[in-house]
Amino acid sequence: MSNWYAIFTHARAEQKALFNLERQGFQSFFPKYRKRRRHARRVETVSAPLFPRYVFVWLDIDRQPWRSINSTLGVHGIVCQGEKPAPLPEGIVEELISRQDESGCVGLGGNMSIARGRPVEITDGPFADCVAIVDRLLDADRLVVLLDLLGRRVKVQVQARAVIAAV
Repeated sequence: MSNWYAIFTHARAEQKALFNLERQGFQSFFPKYRKRRRHARRVETVSAPLFPRYVFVWLDIDRQPWRSINSTLGVHGIVCQGEKPAPLPEGIVEELISRQDESGCVGLGGNMSIARGRPVEITDGPFADCVAIVDRLLDADRLVVLLDLLGRRVKVQVQARAVIAAV
């Protein structure tokens, strides 16, 4: 039965693992997203691994020689449950693939219309139902907000999907 499986790679060797897996004939997927990065006093947008050290492979463990994946350059090993590879839940990788843009980056959604200095309500996590002020956007999925806690403003990182504009 064919399914998607997670492959654990060596540190920063996802591209090398992807290249060598595809060279062996395995259908592979390495999801990336757009990230804002500060470097040398400038801000730039770069692609970064959505799941660092992981790539995904579509295979039929009953028909394909999956054990050869473990000795592929760049690969640390296939994620197993006992002696057999552990399949990923159905639909997850397909959803990531469907969210890719023309450059191969996965769109994460989130509420990026929220601007700096605007009040937001946190809807999820330990600060749910608190109102905060947006300090800055970190990347496509995270932002820093200022919360009033114990009489002072505290910076807290939250997921962009966990906030809504406050009324």
